[in-house]
Amino acid sequence: MAEREWFEKDYYKVLGLSTGATEKEITRAYRKLAKQHHPDANPGSEEKFKEISAAYDVLGDAKKRKEYDEVRRLGPAAAGFGTPAGQGGGGFNFSGGDVGDLSDLFGGLFGGRRNRAQRGADLETALHLGFRDAVMGMTTSISLPSNEACHTCGGNGAAPGTGFVKCERCQGRGTINDDQGPFAMSSICPVCQGRGGRIETPCPTCHGTGREPSSRKVNVRIPSGVIDGQRIVIKGKGNPGSHGAPSGDLFVDVHVSPDARFGRRGRHVTTTVRVPVTQAILGTTVQVPTLDEPVTLKVPAGTQSATTMRVRGRGVPASGKHGAGDLLVTVDVTIPKKLNKEQRTLVERLATSLNEETTK
Repeated sequence: MAEREWFEKDYYKVLGLSTGATEKEITRAYRKLAKQHHPDANPGSEEKFKEISAAYDVLGDAKKRKEYDEVRRLGPAAAGFGTPAGQGGGGFNFSGGDVGDLSDLFGGLFGGRRNRAQRGADLETALHLGFRDAVMGMTTSISLPSNEACHTCGGNGAAPGTGFVKCERCQGRGTINDDQGPFAMSSICPVCQGRGGRIETPCPTCHGTGREPSSRKVNVRIPSGVIDGQRIVIKGKGNPGSHGAPSGDLFVDVHVSPDARFGRRGRHVTTTVRVPVTQAILGTTVQVPTLDEPVTLKVPAGTQSATTMRVRGRGVPASGKHGAGDLLVTVDVTIPKKLNKEQRTLVERLATSLNEETTK
């Protein structure tokens, strides 16, 4: 990014925030806008996405945010973009002592940019769970693609037995100073592109990158009661940052398989139990399956079909501020489709005793 943008670009405005925004508000705004304008989800928004990322790269880092705020407070003249000192504009002279140690401040902003800290990229992955695991919660591991230090060169990018040749232009610094009167600016060396030199012979395994594809395991704690389509954020488990910057976050999209016996109603688990009509009339007890041990449920005499009965505490386990859910059992009274002559006679007698009319 050109140096002028540090003074002309309002990063708070880019993220839709005030200058007093908290770290959580900055992170929340960045994630919302990054998701909205990500090129994969919104083709054509590449420039907007880059602008949002650039804003978060500064405001999301406490040290850089402090420097940015100070630069914005001082105004563009502090960097020589305004009226020069001594011409009535109240400009600053870096070498005259007007700005104290601000030369160190700008050196931190614009000097040595090849070592600039960069927050690691966020990662997204999908996790498929069975119904019981989603209800009860679990810990699992996810395999993520990664780039590890090359096993051949140890990460330096040079073939074994060869080395790194220092750049003659910048003498290995990666930057060159551009003296402009009373102040100086640093820029990336055009010869080595900020690398400080070149590899004499690239490593045959990583071709000079110092990295090679691999995978890493990340342990993920799935809380009890997750639902299909829910997204879980795991802080700091995305790609690693550079030069001490924090790692990105890992976003896990949960997909829950349906179950043939059980369903969900919020934090309650639902199921159905079939009861013969005679037992529904007379009353009975039935064994009801749960997600762990079966329970015995008393069905009172005269229970009607579609009656829902509750078994306390056999739903989603208690978690944080949420109490345990219940098992909701719906009674399905089954009626025989065919009766023999004797059975029909008995039913008719029952109907007569109950003062019900029958149709022969």
